[in-house]
Amino acid sequence: MKVKIVNKSNNPTPEYQTDFSAGMDIHAFVEKDICLKPMHRMLIPTGIYIELPPGYEAQIRPRSGLAVKHGITLLNTPGTVDSDYRGEIKVILINLSEEEFIIRNGDRIGQVIVNKFEKVEWEEVGELKKSEREAGGFGSTGT
Repeated sequence: MKVKIVNKSNNPTPEYQTDFSAGMDIHAFVEKDICLKPMHRMLIPTGIYIELPPGYEAQIRPRSGLAVKHGITLLNTPGTVDSDYRGEIKVILINLSEEEFIIRNGDRIGQVIVNKFEKVEWEEVGELKKSEREAGGFGSTGT
C-alpha cells in the first residue's frame, strides 16, 4: 500500500529498518538542542505530514531503546493520526528518569505504525452475553 508523505525536515523519511519491522522510526526536527528535564514533557516536531487512505490510522509509539536506556517515553501512547489529519506529526515526549535528556535534530524519538481499522455501530441492549471471564479486570487471568 502506498501512503502519501511530505517530509519538510532535513532527516530521513520514516522507513522500516528490517524486513520484519512493524514500525518505522520517526525523527525529531528541531532547530536547536532541547533539554528535557526529569518529569517534564514536551511536544517535539518531526517535519512529517501524511495522507492516509480512509479506514487507516497511523499510531505513534515509543522506542524501547529510549525507554530502557534513558527513561524517555511517549504520552498519549499510542497516539493516533487519523486519515483526515493533514498537519505535522508531533510527538509528546516525557522524561521519566532522574537525569536531563538532550533531544537533537535527527534523533529517533518514536516509531510510526500504519493500521487498518473497522468502524463500528453501537447496538444498545439491556444486557450482555455471559462469558467465562465476566467482569474480571486487571490481573484476573493471572500474573
